[in-house]
Amino acid sequence: MADPSSYRPKPGQIPDTPGVYKFRDEHRRVIYVGKAKSLRQRLASYFQDLANLHPRTRTMVTTAASVEWTVVSTEVEALQLEYSWIKEYDPRFNVKYRDDKSYPYLAVTMNEEFPRVQVMRGHKKKGVRYFGPYGHAWAIRDTVDLLLRVFPVRTCSAGVFKNAARTGRPCLLGYIGKCSAPCVGRVSPEEHRELAEEFCDFMAGRTGTYIRRQEQQMAEAAEEMEYERAARLRDDIEALKKAMEKSAVVLADATDADLIAVAEDELEAAVQIFHVRGGRVRGQRGWVTDKVEAVTTGDLVEHATQQLYGEETGDSVPKEVLVPALPDPVEPVQEWLTARRGSNVSLRIPQRGDKKALMETVQRNALQALALHKTKRASDLTTRSRALEEIAEALDLDSAPLRIECYDISHLQGDDVVASMVVFEDGLQRKSEYRRFQIKGFAGQDDVRSMHEVITRRFRRYLVEKEKTGEWTDGADTSAESPSSVAAGPEPGTDADGTPGGEVPEITFTEDDGRPKRFAYPPQLVVVDGGRPQVAAAKRALDELGIDDIAVCGLAKRLEEVWLPDDDDPVVLPRSSEGLYLLQRVRDEAHRFAITYQRAKRAKRFRSGPLDDVPGLGESRKQALIKHFGSVKKLRSATIDQICEVPGIGRKTAETIAVALAQAAPAAPAVNTATGEIMEDDVDAAPATTAGPVEEPVTAGASDERRGQET
Repeated sequence: MADPSSYRPKPGQIPDTPGVYKFRDEHRRVIYVGKAKSLRQRLASYFQDLANLHPRTRTMVTTAASVEWTVVSTEVEALQLEYSWIKEYDPRFNVKYRDDKSYPYLAVTMNEEFPRVQVMRGHKKKGVRYFGPYGHAWAIRDTVDLLLRVFPVRTCSAGVFKNAARTGRPCLLGYIGKCSAPCVGRVSPEEHRELAEEFCDFMAGRTGTYIRRQEQQMAEAAEEMEYERAARLRDDIEALKKAMEKSAVVLADATDADLIAVAEDELEAAVQIFHVRGGRVRGQRGWVTDKVEAVTTGDLVEHATQQLYGEETGDSVPKEVLVPALPDPVEPVQEWLTARRGSNVSLRIPQRGDKKALMETVQRNALQALALHKTKRASDLTTRSRALEEIAEALDLDSAPLRIECYDISHLQGDDVVASMVVFEDGLQRKSEYRRFQIKGFAGQDDVRSMHEVITRRFRRYLVEKEKTGEWTDGADTSAESPSSVAAGPEPGTDADGTPGGEVPEITFTEDDGRPKRFAYPPQLVVVDGGRPQVAAAKRALDELGIDDIAVCGLAKRLEEVWLPDDDDPVVLPRSSEGLYLLQRVRDEAHRFAITYQRAKRAKRFRSGPLDDVPGLGESRKQALIKHFGSVKKLRSATIDQICEVPGIGRKTAETIAVALAQAAPAAPAVNTATGEIMEDDVDAAPATTAGPVEEPVTAGASDERRGQET
């Protein structure tokens, strides 16, 4: 635990101006980001008697090892920079809202020639109109189904659309009148876009115009005794009204507003948001956060507005944002929202009338969300804590292993040998920290040697980061290999680019900026999938690197025995033990991740072709070559001038392709297994490369049957 006085800036060093500050821990990781109207006054408040600080603030300042700041011109700039840094560094002591799901939106792809109406989740795309969020995807589909009677906009996927255009036959919706069938030319692109714009206008709340227009057309059709058309218009009007009824009118003045309510206790807070457009509730969402810092309701509101509107512009930011408490000060937040919308935004507390009544409804939703979250989490937290305590007791650890890393080796009869590393923090998966490796130090099947290589490579990279931050100790044994000669670890979901021994390329460090590094965080416990030999290999790798503060154990599959490096007999945990169950989950996840990667590599190898070895030839140009010539066999027999006829292929590239194909051995002829006929024309007809294989997850129950062949 650090003493805040050890890194307190000297008097007069801190400027009395607006700015943003960062606290870093001993590993140089950013653990807290804050903003201030006066940096001098704000930072001085952290360096007072620890007894006077809030417990969470006290924890933060004693965890930190340094503080730095950046001066800005205005408080609005400080707000913008604070938001950017929180998104970039993900500091552990800042308020972070945990969204319990990805909310679905009704999206209209106005950036396409023929706009499509569909359900979308995740990040918003440029040129797409979004409406929502909705609580459930089925609610969107119900609304769309009603509106397609009046606005028959395309809803099909690109594949269905292209197939219909090729065959000249629309899909079912085109036949029943719920699609204008632009795929077969029933309407022009301009007419279809006009339909999509009318659909968007209706969803945006401008409903009265279309209802009145439909009613006028119905009356005209009745006067002209076109009763079938009048009846169809009547049904359309009913569909529009029914769609409008799905979102009740809550504000009579057709207000566009977002209402934010907060329910909180000493440890956690729940935020609920109602999106009101045109006086109707168009969507609802909610978040829950741990209060890891001392924050007021106004601070929680400020963080909620940052998360809500940090990536939004234009009409996505409403004219009014109604909140239970105002940030202090409120002016920078209001100016920031105004800048994002492009026009004035009012941030205020509703005092009376319909808006206050609706805010009370949102507040009740927030209270219920917090109560439900605490009910769910109480049992979950208790179970995880008990599991970690049982592991610590069984393995004789000094404290509960808050970070556990597990390693597994996978191969198919000695081919495509790979390894996986999965991470559990506080008993939960941390998938962003997963890593996978190719075994490059030797060929063939040797799980013990493979485990030694993987552990060595992973923790050499940890020592590199440790040396980079100045934590390197002279007593560490670096005789096996200097850490500075080890490459940085792979990105999540990619191959390790390092090789053992002296063949490892020189590391290139990025700027020391506090971002999460690839192999920077050491675990308290390393678990290997295997028994005594694998555990001994892992322990030997750590000893060779001079690392003696990380516990190692192995979980053998057959009897679920826990092996320790220096014990002749395994530790047997009770079958009902929560600690054993957690170790099994960690081990099974490592096996699933490893075998998925191994299968992907194997499938890629089986599907590879001679064009894969051509340097500088990407996926698009490979497909263009196969499409132009029909097969690799015909491409191999083509002249350089003929290859140059393919769009995007220059003469130099054509020469490279011709040389590569001439050097590659031709594939064996294809055989019809039913008749035994050699299909000469189909030799090399398969594309040289295909899209990456779909991952095939292996559950814990299914992994046992495959152990005999795939490990």
